[in-house]
Amino acid sequence: MVYRSAFDGIEVLAVHPGGPFFAKKDIGVWSIPKGELTVAADGVGSGEEPYAAARREFAEELGQRAPDGDPLGLGEVRQAGGKVVHAWALRARDGEIDTDAVRSNTVDIEWPRGSGQTLTIPEVDKAAWMTPETAREKLIPAQVEFVDRLLDLLGI
Repeated sequence: MVYRSAFDGIEVLAVHPGGPFFAKKDIGVWSIPKGELTVAADGVGSGEEPYAAARREFAEELGQRAPDGDPLGLGEVRQAGGKVVHAWALRARDGEIDTDAVRSNTVDIEWPRGSGQTLTIPEVDKAAWMTPETAREKLIPAQVEFVDRLLDLLGI
């Protein structure tokens, strides 16, 4: 979870999923940049450390490097679908992340569902800086816990 100083506290960076299924959805669908660990060639265990995966996924989803610095561990949460998400917080300096310059990787989906037709979509279609209050409204519900943990760590 990338955050930055704002006039009245902090703002956190969130991304909106791309594609037709999420095109008109806003509340409860935004996310912190995240993804899957790369699996080892033998299929056993992980071929990648979780923090390295988080940095790689950030770059893939935004087309920009995650800020440098010492990460603050935010632990993990389990989302409604069962996916476990591990998160770290990094502070961005002014102008370091440009939400207008998002260049996401793409994924292929079947669309319309059940049609057998493939559609290539950006994994992320936009990014935004949000106050903690707005993030609590727009983030996937389980990920709201990361906002609260960050605020606790920062003493806000």
